[in-house]
Amino acid sequence: MRLLNSGNIKPKILFVVTEDWFFLTHRLALAKYVRDLGFDVFVATSPGRLRQSIEKEGLIFVPLLLRRNSKNPFHELMSILQLTALYRRIRPDLVHHVALKPVMYGSIAAKFARRPGVVNAVTGLGYTFVGGSLRKRLMRKFLEFGCIFALSGSRSRVIFQNPDDRDLFMRKGLVESFRCSLILGAGVDTRRFSPSPEPPGTPVILFPSRMIWEKGPGEVAAAARILKRRGIDFRVVLAGRIDFGNPSSISEAQLNRWRDEGVADWLGHVDDMPGLYASSHIVCLPTYYREGIPLALIEAASSGRPVVTTDSPGCREIVRHNVNGLLIPPRDTQALADALQMLLENASLRKEMGRSGREICCRSFAKETVIRQTVEVYKAALDGKWPASFVSPRRLHSVPNI
Repeated sequence: MRLLNSGNIKPKILFVVTEDWFFLTHRLALAKYVRDLGFDVFVATSPGRLRQSIEKEGLIFVPLLLRRNSKNPFHELMSILQLTALYRRIRPDLVHHVALKPVMYGSIAAKFARRPGVVNAVTGLGYTFVGGSLRKRLMRKFLEFGCIFALSGSRSRVIFQNPDDRDLFMRKGLVESFRCSLILGAGVDTRRFSPSPEPPGTPVILFPSRMIWEKGPGEVAAAARILKRRGIDFRVVLAGRIDFGNPSSISEAQLNRWRDEGVADWLGHVDDMPGLYASSHIVCLPTYYREGIPLALIEAASSGRPVVTTDSPGCREIVRHNVNGLLIPPRDTQALADALQMLLENASLRKEMGRSGREICCRSFAKETVIRQTVEVYKAALDGKWPASFVSPRRLHSVPNI
């Protein structure tokens, strides 16, 4: 492998992410950081309306047609060939794959294209690892077989966001322990998501997520019905886009039925998430999706809001039960209603938990911490061939704002 930054040639890093919006919300700060270190940063993602938002940051946009939920063998083969051609054309020194399909297909393509440095970010296991239907069991076996081949390689590294996912991959023999790093999520801008006093008036329960069933909006609606029968004053707000490409997507008609029933109001996608957290009293995500680390819960904790979520992988890393929120069993609407009622009726408890959540977030989930940990993985993937002219990430004290 040639030494990075030899002569006047800038080293190249390529991010591979299926959705442009996911890159902007979860990886933009990291990309800007390595851009400022001197890398040419390429972003291969879906060619959507957010292309300009990526390019205005000085990043090189590369259209990528990687069908997130396709099961067509021909399309899947074409995806691998497309990525192989892309890697041969760009010749990146380092490739960072984000989420399961880019991890598996991108790693296979990197082998074909003989790209030396590969970092794979497993950002949760998704709906494929929820449920025991024959179809899902077959899909899991396919993913396991693909990962065994894809995740090997002399300088391949794998980032897991929670210990459950890491331990599962190691237990099944999908990845060797020395390749694994545990980094808790994508990090949050603690200055942008900062605490604010609760607003006056009716308490607001915020559900901030894509509108898919496994994230738990159905459980929120069911719990809201229970609380209304108990005569408790509150309002539920659902904030997030309809995920049209997901087989578990919730229809707009269903969201409108909840509105008409008076159990939940759907706002759709919201750009001003700091303002939305500030206008809420409780954040609720009763997910049974195989999460990595839900960014919404980190943002909520950073914003000083108590959280009600499930005792499941990725969520229990953020929420300490009875410290900065409440953990409930997945799909238990009675327990969810009880937890929400406890917080709705106790403003001082909400304030105390919000303060604890802010402390936990600043200590473990700040973007500065996550970015520096990720750059250390980059260095390992490059086998120590980090450009000598670059400042060590441990010596940098500022990370660019998103």
